[in-house]
Amino acid sequence: MGRTGNSKSVFATMGASNHSETERQKNDYYATEPLAVELLLAKEKFSRRILEPACGEGHISKVLKRHGYDVISSDVIDYGFGGVQNFFDTSSWGGDIITNPPYKLAKEFVQHALDIIPKGRRVAMFLKLTFLESKERQSLFKENPPRFVYVAVKRLQCAKNGDFEKFGGGVGTAICYAWFIWEKGFKGEPVIRWIGGESDEVNLFEVQNG
Repeated sequence: MGRTGNSKSVFATMGASNHSETERQKNDYYATEPLAVELLLAKEKFSRRILEPACGEGHISKVLKRHGYDVISSDVIDYGFGGVQNFFDTSSWGGDIITNPPYKLAKEFVQHALDIIPKGRRVAMFLKLTFLESKERQSLFKENPPRFVYVAVKRLQCAKNGDFEKFGGGVGTAICYAWFIWEKGFKGEPVIRWIGGESDEVNLFEVQNG
């Protein structure tokens, strides 16, 4: 899930549960294609308890639950799934965190996620591959290098306002996404892997009908 924003304060002011379609457009809600989550889970295992703090309409959470994870879902805006909660108000979390954050707050999401989990727990963020760029994020990568970066071989979809029929559903995209996985306390060199190739088998029936 993703929305635009440029500071924690801006993000915090968006927490009203009743919102118009105009507000929804303004927040640039981009839902994650369920296949992206299936491909991640085919490669990685996480702790039983997962926090999804930008859940939108539950596209990530539903896949996680189908795989047996105990998922706590929330979002700063009420999209009809999960609770209404500003992620930056969460002071601690004992499990792992998996989400697609609002891109303009992605660095802040990653940093806060790492701040509130115990050593050894993990954070998985679905982000544009260009998140690897920029001097602004250099300090984040230096202090907290990701353990793995799973680059999508085939372009995965993020549908505006969760409307895959209109904005997704096989329509091509120029954006390359990747799963960035941090393990708190890890200080080594990141490993780059690829997902979505011919060797990656997932249950497409469950993905399409889940």
